[in-house]
Amino acid sequence: MAEQGSTVPRAGPVGGDVVRRHHAATRLWHWINFAALLILLASGLAIFNAHPMLYWGTDGAYPEDAWLLVGSVGDAGYLQIGERTVETTGVLGYWANEKGEMRRWAFPEWSILPSNSNLAIARRWHLTFGWLFALGLGAFLVASLVNGHLRALLPGRREMAPRHLLGCCRDHAMLRFPRGAEAIRYNVLQKLSYLAVIVVLIPVMILTGLAMSPGIVAAWPWLLDLFGGRQSARSVHFIVAVLLVLFFLVHILMILLSGPLNHLRSMITGGYRLPKERGR
Repeated sequence: MAEQGSTVPRAGPVGGDVVRRHHAATRLWHWINFAALLILLASGLAIFNAHPMLYWGTDGAYPEDAWLLVGSVGDAGYLQIGERTVETTGVLGYWANEKGEMRRWAFPEWSILPSNSNLAIARRWHLTFGWLFALGLGAFLVASLVNGHLRALLPGRREMAPRHLLGCCRDHAMLRFPRGAEAIRYNVLQKLSYLAVIVVLIPVMILTGLAMSPGIVAAWPWLLDLFGGRQSARSVHFIVAVLLVLFFLVHILMILLSGPLNHLRSMITGGYRLPKERGR
């Protein structure tokens, strides 16, 4: 394809061209995941509110045994992690709702589903969308193996060289994003972070969720052995959820900084306009 007004053929796409960037399976899974994760997070926080403590091992019931605790004393809320305690009044543990009423739930009602902290309903939401989340991952992995998406996420030997990794980190820190044809491919930081989410964090999230189900564990008792007990599985589940939220926030920040409308269009239609090279 030649540039307008030029008789010299181009070897490939350049800045300003619209290219196909995301497969249909990737786009569909992205939006299903987005909705499922929001509902899983909100319902998970409601479930956590019923017992806002985390433990390691097989058993856990008392505050003195918890490694993480969200609570309140008097008019102050606090977050305790190990021996360290941080006051969280107004945010966690002790806060005012929109009517000005003080609550002692770990997480505020605007962040949970349902907002009245009904444990039974929260579990139904969590279980329903947990299966949607798990089945969606399975379908996405199969489609990604067929269309080559997973293969495109595997970093090459040159990309994993320390000098290249440091250079990529420096470019991200200075907000120097790829332009032109380079923007078609994922950089090594994107590849590593997406692989970590797809093949590590999400599978661990699913397995720890299953390990907390008495029915599933009755059929697959090895799940509890894998994580060292139901309380350890609950703690790992919570930690992975925090890591996924952090990934999501960084992901959104990078999109906002590098062209939100262009990225949004590419995840809806698949069409992505390559940023023009500097100096053009």
